[in-house]
Amino acid sequence: MNIKEIIQLRRTVKPTSMNGKKIDDAVVQELLQLADWAPTHGLTEPWYFAVFGGDKVKTFCTDHAELYKAYTPAASYIPGNYEKLQTQGDLASHVIAICMKRGSNPKIPEVEEIAAVACAVQNIWLAATDQQIAVYWGSGGMTYTPAMQDYLGLRDEDKVLGFLYLGYSEEAPRPGRRLKPLDEKVKWM
Repeated sequence: MNIKEIIQLRRTVKPTSMNGKKIDDAVVQELLQLADWAPTHGLTEPWYFAVFGGDKVKTFCTDHAELYKAYTPAASYIPGNYEKLQTQGDLASHVIAICMKRGSNPKIPEVEEIAAVACAVQNIWLAATDQQIAVYWGSGGMTYTPAMQDYLGLRDEDKVLGFLYLGYSEEAPRPGRRLKPLDEKVKWM
């Protein structure tokens, strides 16, 4: 595929639509190497990825669910959310925690560091699409909490931006669509 086709075919595939087939760790490493080529202001390279593969996927999902149980106030706790977090990775091959480790240059705004991490994730996603690997970026549960930062060994100034679930799927990609015409999103000056 050429880059235009890859961009247009990129889709979100929920982990429940994955088939449980494992991706070779070397392939995931290759995706991460491509992530490392994302643009970065001041060469801060703020992306940080914690990769869970094999049995560690189940461990992560169980730990995520337990964090939810431990840190969610009783009035807000939903048993179905606990169960979803616990089983979300059952058919995924790998889960990658998407993190932003804040650089030390105070001239670079945090938003630019977050944007650089998002670009790194897009590199993963496009390369995965080229290899027919299904991808889902999840941000539920305890994603944005200090408890998850602690779990991943991050500092206060760092951020967890979500989790990429990677796997294979038997489902054909859904047709792409956009809800608003491009001319509503672009103004030539």
